[in-house]
Amino acid sequence: MNPILILNYETALESLGADYYDDVVAAEFPQQILRFRNDDLLVQLGLDPTEVSDEHFTEAFGKFVNPAHPFLALRYHGYQFGEYNPGLGDGRGFLYGQVRDIDEELYDFGTKGSGRTPYSRGGDGMLTLKGGVREVLAAEALHQMGVRTSRCLSMVETGLDLWRGDEPSPTRSSVMVRFSRSHIRFGTFERLNYLKRPDLSRKLLDHVISYYYSHLSKLEGGERYARFYAELVQKVAELVAQWMAVGFCHAVLNTDNMSITGESFDYGPYAFLPTYNPDFTAAYFDHYGRYSYGNQPGICKLNLELLQQPLGAIIDPAEMTTALAKFEDYYFPAYKKLMLQKLGLTGDTTPVRDELLVATLQLLADTQVGYHQFFFDLSQAFKLRWQLDLNLILNETELMPEIVGNSGYHKWLQLYHQALSDLPESELNSVSNMLDRSNPQTILLRPQIEAIWEPITQDNNWEPFYALLAKIRAGN
Repeated sequence: MNPILILNYETALESLGADYYDDVVAAEFPQQILRFRNDDLLVQLGLDPTEVSDEHFTEAFGKFVNPAHPFLALRYHGYQFGEYNPGLGDGRGFLYGQVRDIDEELYDFGTKGSGRTPYSRGGDGMLTLKGGVREVLAAEALHQMGVRTSRCLSMVETGLDLWRGDEPSPTRSSVMVRFSRSHIRFGTFERLNYLKRPDLSRKLLDHVISYYYSHLSKLEGGERYARFYAELVQKVAELVAQWMAVGFCHAVLNTDNMSITGESFDYGPYAFLPTYNPDFTAAYFDHYGRYSYGNQPGICKLNLELLQQPLGAIIDPAEMTTALAKFEDYYFPAYKKLMLQKLGLTGDTTPVRDELLVATLQLLADTQVGYHQFFFDLSQAFKLRWQLDLNLILNETELMPEIVGNSGYHKWLQLYHQALSDLPESELNSVSNMLDRSNPQTILLRPQIEAIWEPITQDNNWEPFYALLAKIRAGN
């Protein structure tokens, strides 16, 4: 019997009733070729990967042998590029099932590319193979870099020819299963507010708190709801800080792409920064840069503010306003901490360290050297010669000649020296270790993705994809 199919699937969301979803069926595909399986997640689910064959994956997540419960296309609305859209919902995916991991936390299996639903809006409900490849890589990279993210459980090539305006067509197809804490979105509540159903909103919020904020369940109603919103503000602020530190631009931060658990998910036209540029925009259709890299903190705060409207019938608006006012109080310390770690420094910020961060970003902006390469080169130089004078490290190794010749370099170097001088000599090795952990060499820049995609399209050669994935997962 298939180990995947005998997981103890739960009916947590299904038990809410049909006001929140539609029962759907999966598409039938002409072929099923497993291209990716995430054995790490099998272990997290308490399964032995050696007992789960590739055929088990294709049966469950390519042929969609029904695990004795319905597939649910979730209903939601959302603000898309600032305009409210009541015509949304799961248009090319569904909730496959909900399971507990070994820590008894509830997770979703959510599909992408599994066929039409009532919310496909004329689309085919499918996912291109390149889209699946990109999402697998993004999720694993972000996870390795410490970002709170969904991950991919599997990706199966499905044998269909798809026509797309943003890829050479016909192009190959895939279906993916996402492993996520929850697929309940800000837009799930926005839809209920649009329908003027505060009763359904309260029922959904009680569900969210019960399953994802259970430590609040013993509080009285008003306090419980207000604390939920306050914690969501903190989770989102810290998530955006993680994106910003690792140089990630999500690209489509509509409210229907915001998770109620404060987890990152749904990676379409994302990109990692090539160089430090707050105006960098990942999506070709984001003509005005609404979701640019530098706008991400403000947009996420705005989305939290928009969420106050559907939650206003349940939570005191004044308490939500007070909670949202603390967004920056969560965001900036989290961002500073992560950026200091990229410089090898741990612990609290100081005036010198604050000045160093400003100087670092200014140096990166002025020189336009590779954002990730700067920190990786620093880690390599420090690891090789940390016992020598830092000036020698950066000059003699000539790892960053563009930076060394910049007028702001000497100010940055002086501040870095000053920050390091606060540390006892015995801790310099820990600086090297932190630099190493925080700055992997392999970053998913667009040319790298295209480089592994070309062999797939030309020769059906998947080895470069698996090699890149192995480097990402190893933190190399």
